[in-house]
Amino acid sequence: MKGKGRVKPVFGKTPGFWKKHRKLEKFVYLLPSITIFCVFMVWPIVYNMYLSTMEWNMVSPTKKFVGFDNYKNVFSDPGFLKALGNTGLYVLLMMVFCFVAPYFYSYVMGKLITRGAKLYRALMFFPSLLSLAVAAIVFMWLFNSVSGPVAEIYELFGHESPHWFTTSGYVIVALSIATGWRSFGYNLIVFLGAIVEVPIELIEAAKLEKASNWKIFWRIVFPLTSPTALYVFIITFVMGLQYVFTPIQMITKGGPNMASTNLVYLIYQYSFQFFQTGRAAAVAIISLIIFLLVLLLQNRLNKRVHYEN
Repeated sequence: MKGKGRVKPVFGKTPGFWKKHRKLEKFVYLLPSITIFCVFMVWPIVYNMYLSTMEWNMVSPTKKFVGFDNYKNVFSDPGFLKALGNTGLYVLLMMVFCFVAPYFYSYVMGKLITRGAKLYRALMFFPSLLSLAVAAIVFMWLFNSVSGPVAEIYELFGHESPHWFTTSGYVIVALSIATGWRSFGYNLIVFLGAIVEVPIELIEAAKLEKASNWKIFWRIVFPLTSPTALYVFIITFVMGLQYVFTPIQMITKGGPNMASTNLVYLIYQYSFQFFQTGRAAAVAIISLIIFLLVLLLQNRLNKRVHYEN
Protein backbone atom coordinates (compact mmCIF):
# COMPACT_ATOMS: atom_id res chain seq x y z
CA MET A 1 0.00 0.00 0.00
CA LYS A 2 1.09 3.53 -0.74
CA GLY A 3 2.51 5.24 2.30
CA LYS A 4 2.79 1.99 4.28
CA GLY A 5 5.71 1.89 6.68
CA ARG A 6 6.25 5.62 6.77
CA VAL A 7 7.32 7.12 10.09
CA LYS A 8 5.07 9.81 11.42
CA PRO A 9 6.84 13.20 11.39
CA VAL A 10 7.88 14.58 14.79
CA PHE A 11 6.99 18.25 15.34
CA GLY A 12 6.26 18.51 11.65
CA LYS A 13 9.73 17.30 10.68
CA THR A 14 10.94 13.94 9.37
CA PRO A 15 13.32 11.77 11.44
CA GLY A 16 16.10 12.79 9.11
CA PHE A 17 15.79 16.35 10.39
CA TRP A 18 16.66 15.21 13.95
CA LYS A 19 19.65 13.22 12.71
CA LYS A 20 21.09 16.41 11.29
CA HIS A 21 20.25 18.45 14.38
CA ARG A 22 21.14 16.24 17.36
CA LYS A 23 21.97 19.19 19.59
CA LEU A 24 18.57 20.74 18.92
CA GLU A 25 16.88 17.45 19.79
CA LYS A 26 18.69 17.28 23.15
CA PHE A 27 17.68 20.86 23.88
CA VAL A 28 14.01 20.05 23.20
CA TYR A 29 14.15 17.18 25.70
CA LEU A 30 15.82 19.40 28.31
CA LEU A 31 13.56 22.38 27.70
CA PRO A 32 11.00 21.57 30.47
CA SER A 33 13.77 21.19 33.09
CA ILE A 34 15.59 24.28 31.88
CA THR A 35 12.36 26.29 32.01
CA ILE A 36 11.59 25.22 35.59
CA PHE A 37 15.19 25.92 36.65
CA CYS A 38 15.16 29.40 35.12
CA VAL A 39 11.75 30.33 36.54
CA PHE A 40 12.36 29.11 40.10
CA MET A 41 16.14 29.52 40.44
CA VAL A 42 17.72 31.94 37.97
CA TRP A 43 14.96 34.54 37.81
CA PRO A 44 14.64 34.97 41.63
CA ILE A 45 18.40 35.53 41.88
CA VAL A 46 18.38 38.05 39.03
CA TYR A 47 15.37 39.87 40.49
CA ASN A 48 16.98 39.87 43.93
CA MET A 49 20.08 41.49 42.45
CA TYR A 50 17.80 44.11 40.91
CA LEU A 51 16.07 44.75 44.25
CA SER A 52 19.43 45.17 45.99
CA THR A 53 19.96 48.35 43.94
CA MET A 54 16.56 49.77 44.86
CA GLU A 55 14.97 51.49 47.84
CA TRP A 56 11.53 49.96 48.35
CA ASN A 57 9.27 49.16 51.31
CA MET A 58 7.16 46.48 49.55
CA VAL A 59 4.13 48.79 49.78
CA SER A 60 4.96 51.74 47.55
CA PRO A 61 4.09 51.20 43.86
CA THR A 62 7.41 52.75 42.82
CA LYS A 63 11.01 51.83 43.55
CA LYS A 64 13.87 54.30 43.85
CA PHE A 65 17.21 53.40 42.29
CA VAL A 66 20.07 53.86 44.77
CA GLY A 67 22.83 51.80 43.15
CA PHE A 68 25.23 50.28 45.66
CA ASP A 69 24.03 52.39 48.58
CA ASN A 70 22.26 49.41 50.12
CA TYR A 71 25.54 47.47 50.23
CA LYS A 72 27.34 50.46 51.76
CA ASN A 73 24.62 50.86 54.39
CA VAL A 74 24.69 47.16 55.20
CA PHE A 75 28.45 47.03 55.70
CA SER A 76 28.34 50.15 57.86
CA ASP A 77 25.54 48.70 60.01
CA PRO A 78 26.89 47.27 63.31
CA GLY A 79 23.95 44.85 63.31
CA PHE A 80 25.15 43.25 60.08
CA LEU A 81 28.68 42.79 61.42
CA LYS A 82 27.26 41.24 64.58
CA ALA A 83 25.02 38.90 62.57
CA LEU A 84 28.01 37.94 60.42
CA GLY A 85 30.06 37.10 63.51
CA ASN A 86 27.16 35.13 65.00
CA THR A 87 26.84 33.17 61.76
CA GLY A 88 30.50 32.22 62.01
CA LEU A 89 29.95 30.97 65.57
CA TYR A 90 26.90 28.95 64.48
CA VAL A 91 28.94 27.33 61.70
CA LEU A 92 31.79 26.51 64.10
CA LEU A 93 29.49 24.96 66.70
CA MET A 94 27.57 23.01 64.08
CA MET A 95 30.87 21.60 62.83
CA VAL A 96 31.48 20.26 66.33
CA PHE A 97 27.97 18.88 66.88
CA CYS A 98 27.15 17.64 63.37
CA PHE A 99 30.52 16.83 61.79
CA VAL A 100 33.17 15.94 64.37
CA ALA A 101 30.84 14.21 66.87
CA PRO A 102 28.94 11.99 64.38
CA TYR A 103 32.20 11.11 62.62
CA PHE A 104 33.64 9.88 65.93
CA TYR A 105 30.48 8.02 67.02
CA SER A 106 30.01 6.38 63.62
CA TYR A 107 33.54 4.95 63.87
CA VAL A 108 32.83 3.68 67.38
CA MET A 109 29.53 2.07 66.39
CA GLY A 110 30.76 0.79 63.04
CA LYS A 111 34.05 -0.78 64.08
CA LEU A 112 34.31 -0.96 67.87
CA ILE A 113 30.84 -1.76 69.29
CA THR A 114 29.48 -5.26 68.65
CA ARG A 115 26.55 -5.47 71.09
CA GLY A 116 23.46 -3.29 70.78
CA ALA A 117 24.80 -1.37 67.76
CA LYS A 118 21.41 -1.38 66.01
CA LEU A 119 19.66 -0.03 69.10
CA TYR A 120 22.18 2.80 69.44
CA ARG A 121 21.79 3.69 65.78
CA ALA A 122 18.00 3.82 66.07
CA LEU A 123 18.10 5.98 69.21
CA MET A 124 20.59 8.42 67.72
CA PHE A 125 18.77 8.65 64.40
CA PHE A 126 15.34 9.23 65.96
CA PRO A 127 15.70 13.03 66.45
CA SER A 128 16.26 13.41 62.70
CA LEU A 129 12.66 12.31 62.16
CA LEU A 130 11.44 15.39 64.03
CA SER A 131 11.12 18.88 62.63
CA LEU A 132 13.26 21.80 63.75
CA ALA A 133 10.14 23.35 65.28
CA VAL A 134 9.67 20.32 67.54
CA ALA A 135 13.37 20.37 68.43
CA ALA A 136 13.04 24.03 69.41
CA ILE A 137 10.07 23.28 71.68
CA VAL A 138 11.90 20.37 73.31
CA PHE A 139 14.94 22.50 74.13
CA MET A 140 12.81 25.40 75.34
CA TRP A 141 11.63 22.97 78.01
CA LEU A 142 15.05 21.39 78.66
CA PHE A 143 16.82 24.74 79.07
CA ASN A 144 14.07 26.43 81.06
CA SER A 145 16.06 28.24 83.75
CA VAL A 146 13.34 27.81 86.39
CA SER A 147 11.83 24.34 86.04
CA GLY A 148 13.69 22.60 83.21
CA PRO A 149 15.70 19.37 83.68
CA VAL A 150 18.99 21.22 83.13
CA ALA A 151 18.05 23.70 85.88
CA GLU A 152 17.27 20.77 88.19
CA ILE A 153 20.72 19.30 87.57
CA TYR A 154 22.35 22.64 88.34
CA GLU A 155 20.33 22.83 91.56
CA LEU A 156 21.56 19.40 92.65
CA PHE A 157 25.10 20.77 92.61
CA GLY A 158 24.11 23.96 94.40
CA HIS A 159 24.31 26.26 91.37
CA GLU A 160 21.79 28.42 89.60
CA SER A 161 21.09 27.56 85.97
CA PRO A 162 22.10 30.18 83.39
CA HIS A 163 19.35 31.92 81.46
CA TRP A 164 20.24 30.12 78.26
CA PHE A 165 18.03 31.98 75.80
CA THR A 166 18.30 35.46 77.30
CA THR A 167 22.04 35.69 77.94
CA SER A 168 24.53 36.72 75.29
CA GLY A 169 26.98 33.89 74.58
CA TYR A 170 24.83 31.14 76.06
CA VAL A 171 22.06 31.70 73.53
CA ILE A 172 24.13 30.73 70.47
CA VAL A 173 25.32 27.57 72.23
CA ALA A 174 21.76 26.61 73.23
CA LEU A 175 20.34 27.19 69.74
CA SER A 176 23.23 25.28 68.15
CA ILE A 177 22.66 22.33 70.49
CA ALA A 178 18.95 22.28 69.56
CA THR A 179 19.73 22.35 65.83
CA GLY A 180 22.61 19.90 66.17
CA TRP A 181 20.51 17.43 68.18
CA ARG A 182 17.98 17.33 65.39
CA SER A 183 20.58 16.97 62.59
CA PHE A 184 23.09 14.70 64.35
CA GLY A 185 21.37 11.41 63.48
CA TYR A 186 21.25 11.95 59.72
CA ASN A 187 24.96 12.77 59.53
CA LEU A 188 25.72 9.81 61.77
CA ILE A 189 23.96 7.40 59.41
CA VAL A 190 25.71 8.90 56.38
CA PHE A 191 29.11 8.50 58.05
CA LEU A 192 28.22 5.03 59.25
CA GLY A 193 27.33 3.93 55.73
CA ALA A 194 30.80 4.93 54.57
CA ILE A 195 32.70 3.50 57.54
CA VAL A 196 31.15 0.01 57.36
CA GLU A 197 32.44 -0.20 53.77
CA VAL A 198 36.06 0.19 54.91
CA PRO A 199 37.67 -3.27 54.39
CA ILE A 200 37.89 -5.03 57.73
CA GLU A 201 41.11 -6.71 56.57
CA LEU A 202 42.94 -3.37 56.66
CA ILE A 203 41.80 -2.68 60.20
CA GLU A 204 42.66 -6.20 61.40
CA ALA A 205 46.11 -5.91 59.84
CA ALA A 206 46.64 -2.58 61.60
CA LYS A 207 45.60 -4.13 64.92
CA LEU A 208 48.14 -6.94 64.42
CA GLU A 209 50.74 -4.20 64.11
CA LYS A 210 49.45 -2.88 67.45
CA ALA A 211 48.15 0.37 65.95
CA SER A 212 45.89 2.39 68.25
CA ASN A 213 42.26 3.10 67.39
CA TRP A 214 43.19 6.73 66.78
CA LYS A 215 45.89 5.76 64.26
CA ILE A 216 43.51 3.33 62.56
CA PHE A 217 40.95 6.07 62.21
CA TRP A 218 43.41 8.72 61.01
CA ARG A 219 45.50 6.55 58.67
CA ILE A 220 42.84 4.15 57.30
CA VAL A 221 39.26 5.16 58.00
CA PHE A 222 39.57 8.88 57.33
CA PRO A 223 41.28 8.60 53.90
CA LEU A 224 38.83 5.94 52.70
CA THR A 225 35.78 7.88 53.87
CA SER A 226 36.99 11.35 52.83
CA PRO A 227 34.39 11.76 50.00
CA THR A 228 31.59 11.25 52.52
CA ALA A 229 33.35 13.50 55.01
CA LEU A 230 33.51 16.28 52.39
CA TYR A 231 29.78 15.91 51.67
CA VAL A 232 28.86 16.07 55.36
CA PHE A 233 31.24 19.00 55.88
CA ILE A 234 29.46 21.02 53.18
CA ILE A 235 25.91 20.26 54.36
CA THR A 236 26.96 21.04 57.95
CA PHE A 237 28.30 24.39 56.78
CA VAL A 238 24.92 25.06 55.17
CA MET A 239 23.18 24.06 58.41
CA GLY A 240 25.20 26.64 60.29
CA LEU A 241 24.24 29.30 57.76
CA GLN A 242 20.50 28.74 57.52
CA TYR A 243 19.07 25.82 59.55
CA VAL A 244 19.16 27.74 62.83
CA PHE A 245 16.56 30.18 61.47
CA THR A 246 13.65 28.15 62.85
CA PRO A 247 14.92 27.96 66.47
CA ILE A 248 15.84 31.66 66.35
CA GLN A 249 12.37 32.61 65.11
CA MET A 250 10.56 30.40 67.63
CA ILE A 251 12.66 31.04 70.75
CA THR A 252 14.69 34.27 70.71
CA LYS A 253 13.51 36.45 67.80
CA GLY A 254 17.16 37.34 67.29
CA GLY A 255 17.68 38.55 70.86
CA PRO A 256 18.90 39.42 73.32
CA ASN A 257 20.24 42.56 71.65
CA MET A 258 20.88 40.67 68.37
CA ALA A 259 23.04 38.14 70.23
CA SER A 260 21.42 35.24 68.33
CA THR A 261 20.74 36.90 64.96
CA ASN A 262 22.40 35.30 61.95
CA LEU A 263 22.48 36.44 58.31
CA VAL A 264 19.32 34.56 57.28
CA TYR A 265 17.33 35.96 60.19
CA LEU A 266 18.70 39.44 59.45
CA ILE A 267 17.31 39.13 55.91
CA TYR A 268 13.93 38.29 57.43
CA GLN A 269 14.13 41.28 59.79
CA TYR A 270 15.11 43.73 57.07
CA SER A 271 12.26 42.49 54.86
CA PHE A 272 9.29 41.84 57.12
CA GLN A 273 10.01 43.88 60.24
CA PHE A 274 11.84 46.96 58.96
CA PHE A 275 10.41 46.85 55.39
CA GLN A 276 13.83 47.66 53.94
CA THR A 277 13.66 45.37 50.93
CA GLY A 278 16.78 46.76 49.28
CA ARG A 279 18.95 46.04 52.32
CA ALA A 280 17.41 42.59 52.69
CA ALA A 281 18.23 41.83 49.05
CA ALA A 282 21.79 43.10 49.55
CA VAL A 283 22.31 40.79 52.56
CA ALA A 284 20.82 37.93 50.54
CA ILE A 285 23.34 38.54 47.75
CA ILE A 286 26.18 38.62 50.30
CA SER A 287 24.91 35.30 51.69
CA LEU A 288 24.80 33.90 48.15
CA ILE A 289 28.44 34.91 47.66
CA ILE A 290 29.33 33.04 50.85
CA PHE A 291 27.59 29.94 49.48
CA LEU A 292 29.55 30.29 46.23
CA LEU A 293 32.80 30.51 48.19
CA VAL A 294 31.83 27.30 49.98
CA LEU A 295 31.25 25.62 46.60
CA LEU A 296 34.68 26.78 45.43
CA LEU A 297 36.16 25.34 48.62
CA GLN A 298 34.35 22.07 47.92
CA ASN A 299 35.81 21.91 44.40
CA ARG A 300 39.32 22.46 45.75
CA LEU A 301 38.93 19.87 48.48
CA ASN A 302 37.31 17.46 46.04
CA LYS A 303 40.67 17.04 44.31
CA ARG A 304 42.27 15.85 47.54
CA VAL A 305 39.80 13.21 48.65
CA HIS A 306 40.11 9.50 47.92
CA TYR A 307 37.64 7.97 45.47
CA GLU A 308 37.65 4.22 44.98
CA ASN A 309 38.82 3.16 41.50
